[in-house]
Amino acid sequence: MSHLSFGIKTAPQWTTYEDMLSIWQDADAEPTLEHAWLFDHFFPLSGDLNGPCLEGWTVLSALAAVTKRIRLGLMVTGNTYRHPAVLANIAATVDIISKGRLDFGIGAGWNEAEHEAYGIPLYKPGERLRRLEEACEIIKRMWTEAAPTFEGRYYQIKDAYCEPKPVQKPYPPFVIGGGGEKLTLRIVAKYANIWNIPGGTPEDFKHKSAILDEHCAAIGRNPAEIARSIQIVINPNNLQETREAIQKLINVGANHIVLNLRPPYPAGIVHRLVTEIVEPLTNTNA
Repeated sequence: MSHLSFGIKTAPQWTTYEDMLSIWQDADAEPTLEHAWLFDHFFPLSGDLNGPCLEGWTVLSALAAVTKRIRLGLMVTGNTYRHPAVLANIAATVDIISKGRLDFGIGAGWNEAEHEAYGIPLYKPGERLRRLEEACEIIKRMWTEAAPTFEGRYYQIKDAYCEPKPVQKPYPPFVIGGGGEKLTLRIVAKYANIWNIPGGTPEDFKHKSAILDEHCAAIGRNPAEIARSIQIVINPNNLQETREAIQKLINVGANHIVLNLRPPYPAGIVHRLVTEIVEPLTNTNA
């Protein structure tokens, strides 16, 4: 089977920078944890909308500067929130600060409350996905070409410099989130190194993974090149239950596991994740 990797996620809602920093530094010190994630929202996704929620790329940049080893990213950026040319520069800068550890997460965007509050247009799903595809193309070109020009249906750039380029060559891995079978998974097949689905049953995961394989076949891409990522919310009071749920997902092809921690974070939780989830599953599935 493909390489099995584990990481953590701390959504920057209902918590503080200091508390997330502590978790990320603990994760950075655990060699069996390979990646760490934030999300890209401006309001909390649970509880009151007026609760605390820090901006994802800013926090990611700060955490990139104070970690040394762990790969990092947003699971995933909402494409509608920033023009792709601006986003290309933001992400290139984080890759430089992290010395080449960025996994570049992107999705079509979906959160109605945020778009409405901020006056950001939330287009119909089909248009959002077509915009996502153009955005992926623009960002890839800005990371690999000296002065790219792109004349799309939704986005246009002209001599769009992005200097310095990202550290990673040819460019940071694309992580694309979503499960839409016709459009999203076709975009995943074309651009992604990692495909993430936020949740769902093992049967659902297996079904969508098979659809992704079909999209890869249609364009002649080896489906094994795309890691299959799943997020799972941790119940710190019953890590055995979490471990068993993850094993079922591994059995149907998940190989990039994101352990989603909700605040308040219990003391010593990162080490417990390693000893009670990561090490047993790594040994079982070796």
